[in-house]
Amino acid sequence: MGKQVWRVVVAGGAAAVFAAGAAVPAGAAEGGVSFTRVQVNGGKPIVIGVSEVAVPASFRMATTHKWKWPAVFLYRGGAGGDRLWHAIETSDCIKVSSSVCDFNETMHFDPSVWDMRNSEAGAWKVGAEVYFKGGGGDTDDKGLTVYVKRNSRLTVNASPEPVSKDRTITVTGKVTRANWETRKYASYGGRLVSLQFKAAGTASYTTVKKVYANGSGDLRTTVKASKTGTWRWVYYGNTTTGPSTSSGDNVVVK
Repeated sequence: MGKQVWRVVVAGGAAAVFAAGAAVPAGAAEGGVSFTRVQVNGGKPIVIGVSEVAVPASFRMATTHKWKWPAVFLYRGGAGGDRLWHAIETSDCIKVSSSVCDFNETMHFDPSVWDMRNSEAGAWKVGAEVYFKGGGGDTDDKGLTVYVKRNSRLTVNASPEPVSKDRTITVTGKVTRANWETRKYASYGGRLVSLQFKAAGTASYTTVKKVYANGSGDLRTTVKASKTGTWRWVYYGNTTTGPSTSSGDNVVVK
């Protein structure tokens, strides 16, 4: 069952919207409003760790109604779908004409404040809505998809260091992923991760090999040390988990 949507007014005339799971009509609720130029996070996935993430959004609204609290939001499902719990700050009208306004919006996602479930990672639809003064409003499906992902992290250690030329070094690390329900990072096992190397004096990394993490998220492999340089791990993510890159570990080759 859907939850209430709470709204409060903040300084400067902007509206902060605390959105939870409320029903989303398939199309206009009452009509009379056009939402265009809708963007959320520049079309990129929203990656959330265990603390607040502020996500930019923007849209244009055209209507002759007297209105309040316009916003775009994320939801799943059809008419009985749920909204992803978050706070919204919407700017005052940036006037285009007498009946057209542009708006800038910030979506605030914070697992440490609101109950976010790990199952909520994945694809979400984008909706737009406005309430009319005196009652009623309009809610539209904008036909856009945004992926909301759990942040991942990688660590790295290459040893021994320094090392003699052409001797073997061992590169280890660990893959973890944000658990929104515990507000902590936990092991993310079975991931395919790229080991990359950047020789001293060069500007870019090259993938040396790919390694699967074990069930506990631990990474371990051996390579031949032919040049001084920096080693790192790179994970490219998936539909529910964001990509990550470890820091670099420099190994001097004598």
